[in-house]
Amino acid sequence: MTELKDAVLTEAVPAQRHDRPGDRRGDRRSAWPRDRRDNPVRGRPLLARVNAVAVLLGAVDGAAWLTAVLRTGTGPVCAVVTAAALAGTRVGGRVHRRRLWLSWLQDLPRSVTATALAFALVTGTALLAGMDGDDTARMQEVVLFFAVLSEGVRPAVFAFGRWGRRRLRRCDRAVVVGSGRICGELVRTMLEHPEFGLLPVGVVASAPDPAPTGLPVEPISGDLTDAIARLRAGTVILAPAGDGDGAVVDAAITAHRLGCVTLVLPHLFELCADGPGVDRLRSYPLVWLGGAPTRRPSWWVKRAVETTLAAAALLALAPVIACCALAVALESGFPVFFRQVRVGMDGGTFVLYKLRSVRQAAVDDSQTRWSVLGDSRVGPVGRFLRRSSLDELPQLWNVVRGDMSLVGPRPERPVFVHEFSAVHDLYWARHRVPTGLTGLAQVHGLRGDTSIADRARYDNYYIANWSLWLDLKIVILTVGELLCRRQR
Repeated sequence: MTELKDAVLTEAVPAQRHDRPGDRRGDRRSAWPRDRRDNPVRGRPLLARVNAVAVLLGAVDGAAWLTAVLRTGTGPVCAVVTAAALAGTRVGGRVHRRRLWLSWLQDLPRSVTATALAFALVTGTALLAGMDGDDTARMQEVVLFFAVLSEGVRPAVFAFGRWGRRRLRRCDRAVVVGSGRICGELVRTMLEHPEFGLLPVGVVASAPDPAPTGLPVEPISGDLTDAIARLRAGTVILAPAGDGDGAVVDAAITAHRLGCVTLVLPHLFELCADGPGVDRLRSYPLVWLGGAPTRRPSWWVKRAVETTLAAAALLALAPVIACCALAVALESGFPVFFRQVRVGMDGGTFVLYKLRSVRQAAVDDSQTRWSVLGDSRVGPVGRFLRRSSLDELPQLWNVVRGDMSLVGPRPERPVFVHEFSAVHDLYWARHRVPTGLTGLAQVHGLRGDTSIADRARYDNYYIANWSLWLDLKIVILTVGELLCRRQR
């Protein structure tokens, strides 16, 4: 059964402890802002984050489509079909993406492939819809005329973008995290070739090696979050000096959380081939890291769907909750609901609601004590509520309020978050998204007496690979666990 009851944990702290005095991992808790609004990237005006070349490429495609429609005299239905096909294939193919290397020839295969796919889509749509030959021919003509117009203007857009970067210094302010010779050469390349759109304004040394010297950029020895805000940087470039560079991993997660564009110079970059998500700064391949899930349009879809489902479930299950509350009151009195402070997104706290399954004691130690299996304070009703996960139903109200999501890392109490963050690598990083009623770690059997480190790895994997389909898959697995009562 999925672990919807993280209060029933029998593992206090795993044996592989590393919380020795001075361990740098214990300082990672301070990476979270004191207030969720303290985000330097969110504070920048929207226009400062708009990529002019991407906007111009989109405008060129729109003008080319409109010209092609007017030129061919296509009807409204056919115009809508061609617009949908072209927009879908070119957006899906990331033809208008933000990029460093403004090269028409480099981008031509991607653009032609997207247009060819649009041609195939309009042809297939016409055949399936039973359109006559004239309408089909007009739609095909629109796509072909669009291709000629668009590809004829795109080289000028790329040339204008390179000119603007060189002459007008329309470059993104960037902080480089790294050390050694490669880091220095990367900074010099950006300074000597502004047509790639990056202006280095600071270098953060990745321990233990020092930052490169002799460069006209600011060496940064303090907190990366403060440096991003002070230098007004919107891009972070990671150039690790070797394997296992923990400072670079921390910097990547910090940049990811703040919404910065994050680029990584991979190890063995000399052998790195061009491909999806790989851009070029002269001869250096830079890999684009995906943006924070909470900044994607699909995240708002997740939030809307989860709020609706949670509200509907809360109403439908209200009689069940009332019966469980009555049973709790008869067994151990009032109050029937249990409130506990938990840590949520960006380290903020909220009050989590549950049906009380533990008899009240004279002293409330629930914030600092595990409720273990076999706890004498848990009566028959409490054991039933825990086994059936019915004690978790009031958390649907937390979902409706926005404190939690249906799917996400399970929330924990502040004292244990503080302790686990000092002991386990990247435990603190799991708070980049809202906590959830169920999560990827729980459906993979990480509940009860299991490794906290493994849970943190699953939670960070969930954040890095988040999608609506992944959420749906976790929900399906959760329902299966609850129905089948599978004990892993």
